[in-house]
Amino acid sequence: MKLFEEELGSVFRLTFEEVASKKREKDSEEPKEVKKVITVEPHIIPSRGPYLFNEPKKNAIPFTPTQVEAIRAGMQPGLTLVVGPPGTGKTDVAVQIISNLYHNFPTQRTLIVTHSNQALNQLFEKIMALDIDERHLLRLGHGEEALETEKDFSRYGRVNYVLAKRLDLLTEVQRLQESLDVTGDVAYTCETAGHFFLYQVLARWERFISRVRPASGKIVAVKTIKDEFPFHCFFDNAPKPLFKSRTYEEDMEIAEGCFRYIEKIFTQLEEFRAFELLRSGLDRSKYLLVKEAKVIAMTCTHAALKRRELVDLGFKYDNILMEESAQILEIETFIPLLLQNPQDGYSRLKRWIMIGDHHQLPPVIKNMAFQKYSNMEQSLFTRIVRLGVPTVDLDGQGRARPSICNLYNWRYKKLGNLSHVDLWPEYRVANAGFWYDFQLINVEDFNNVGESEPSPYFYQNLAEAEYCVAVFMYMRLLGYPAEKISILTTYNGQKHLIRDVINIRCASNPLIGRPHKVTTVDKYQGQQNDYILLSLVRTKAVGHLRDVRRLVVAMSRARLGLYVFARVTLFKNCFELTPAFSQVKK
Repeated sequence: MKLFEEELGSVFRLTFEEVASKKREKDSEEPKEVKKVITVEPHIIPSRGPYLFNEPKKNAIPFTPTQVEAIRAGMQPGLTLVVGPPGTGKTDVAVQIISNLYHNFPTQRTLIVTHSNQALNQLFEKIMALDIDERHLLRLGHGEEALETEKDFSRYGRVNYVLAKRLDLLTEVQRLQESLDVTGDVAYTCETAGHFFLYQVLARWERFISRVRPASGKIVAVKTIKDEFPFHCFFDNAPKPLFKSRTYEEDMEIAEGCFRYIEKIFTQLEEFRAFELLRSGLDRSKYLLVKEAKVIAMTCTHAALKRRELVDLGFKYDNILMEESAQILEIETFIPLLLQNPQDGYSRLKRWIMIGDHHQLPPVIKNMAFQKYSNMEQSLFTRIVRLGVPTVDLDGQGRARPSICNLYNWRYKKLGNLSHVDLWPEYRVANAGFWYDFQLINVEDFNNVGESEPSPYFYQNLAEAEYCVAVFMYMRLLGYPAEKISILTTYNGQKHLIRDVINIRCASNPLIGRPHKVTTVDKYQGQQNDYILLSLVRTKAVGHLRDVRRLVVAMSRARLGLYVFARVTLFKNCFELTPAFSQVKK
């Protein structure tokens, strides 16, 4: 690694000499010795303006070396496969790849595809925390109602945002006009604002540059920049003093930052000009999708439903990122690749990033014949991994206590713990009122009844349902927050029974309330909570928990406490579950 002598900041530019040499070889066609050197230089982000809100949002996550490798691989052209065990930061890696592509390739468009709306919402909430301009984000489909934000990223929500932003920018143009003492109604439309920028603002800036740029052999006084700067009145509301008057370079960078701020106003207005010309909401939303948005997100179901419409619109994209790839059917994985027509006979697609975990649950196939004999249960992600295509395997989990992680890490090649799960106080202290972090609780028959089946495959177990709810009430009385507790089960019938018991015993009592979620293990994939109460229901046969992938999902949802309610004599003899149950039984 080669470091430059100048002082290193917090942002760096990396040049991989190996890659650069290969490019030069292609041009000259003379093979040369390739140096495996990475050149690291400090990279100064140009100032965007004098206001505090102009500071770029910075990434706050210290990525592990494997995550960095996954991000680097995702930025290279071609196919990238990232295998992410539970809690290893798959979403954070995906969001960082999207952010890097957005900044490094400003003209390219990225399509995000996930299996569920909930995963899409998680991605969007994290994308908003990074330095990606809101006007370039768009979410298609009907899942945005569950997005935990006041902002609307649907088609019409984005159109309304653009129209509101246009009015705000025109107000800024009017303020700039008044500060420059220019007559006329220049802030009436985007077009008049464009003429104002060209003939008044840019002319003043060029005059300023000609006066403060040092001629050959001459030195310009520092205070010249402050004296000649033409936009003092406009930046009256910026933090004072605007110019520090310490060095010429520092003040010149401030002046250029101020002009970049003004220039960005008019650049955005130029982009928004089409929204003045297009009058209907439908036309505006189509323009937004085809021209304006740089990061477009949808579920694979929406892509399949709207494929023809998107192709007819002339929808284009350069990169595809798929989250939850191991849960998406082969055909549903393939359809998003075909949402655009070829360009000059070639596909425009440059990168295809698939992130998933084939050790967790596969796609759901209701038809048993298709599932068993056609192998439709296998996702394209799993197929590619099994064919031996190289993958980046994330190897550090930061979700669960190390003791809980041991229940499922045997399923992976190498899954360790990040340092914070050993250091943070919440991971070091015991769960109040419990002897163990995780525990298997044996539940015998209640009134001589174990599992029951009111209708075919609708399994219920009243004893386990009552026991789960009783433990939930006990935790609430000890002071555990209700939103930190989720109750999971392996069958739909038991889910409805537990909800009924909660409605009778807890819901009306304001001191207890309801848990964060009562749902099935399958539906809870991709989510987590501090404390999980898990009901396994069956007392006669192991059932579909025999699938180790379902066990991995069930055991990996908890951060601090996992309490399993089951018939011990039944599950301890199941060979597939031995690695996990041998630990839970102790």
